[in-house]
Amino acid sequence: MSEETTGVILGAVTHYYGKLGVGIVKLSDTLKTGDNIRIQGHSTDFEQSVETIQIDHNDVPEAKKGDVVGIKVSDHVREGDKVYKVA
Repeated sequence: MSEETTGVILGAVTHYYGKLGVGIVKLSDTLKTGDNIRIQGHSTDFEQSVETIQIDHNDVPEAKKGDVVGIKVSDHVREGDKVYKVA
């Protein structure tokens, strides 16, 4: 798994709420709604578009480095999975 093939690293998953299908991500770069992301880990590897971003249960159009956000994910994610921005 190298950044050349996966894109720019945006952060890492810190928690997953299975019933809600929401991953909590600590960001190391800016994330906007509409961005395409790839989530990769030991047994995780999928791409999706970011439809919603929440900070403290409030929808926001953009989040910056250092923010902890909730995003709706299309598949199960695990603590420690890396989140990349893809073209």
